[in-house]
Amino acid sequence: MQGATIYLYIALGGATGACMRFFLSQLIFQWFGKGFPFGTLLVNVIGSFSLGFLYALIEQGQMEAVLWRATLGIGFLGAFTTFSTFSVDTLYLLQQGFWLKGILNMFLNMLGCLLAAWLGTLFVIFFVKG
Repeated sequence: MQGATIYLYIALGGATGACMRFFLSQLIFQWFGKGFPFGTLLVNVIGSFSLGFLYALIEQGQMEAVLWRATLGIGFLGAFTTFSTFSVDTLYLLQQGFWLKGILNMFLNMLGCLLAAWLGTLFVIFFVKG
């Protein structure tokens, strides 16, 4: 894949990922309220698992690297997950004096996302590659 074509795939994946993030975040806000940024946490954990899964598939030779890395990895999952919103959510909690919630948000995002990415790679190793 060359030239402008790769950017088109990234853009399509990115637009879809951003819309999906907004949809899921709004759904989570409706269910749980806005007292804790569960929506951001959920999309980051799902995205981390998915990216670990995708990259393990690519590394195992199960998927063609250039197309899927660009479309799903950089485009969709890059726009689906959000480190910037996690940062602002945490800053807001800390500025409002919700120290426990702010620290919990940092802990859950960092540990949860790392664990999810690792589980995504293990899933491919144990269940897909077999």
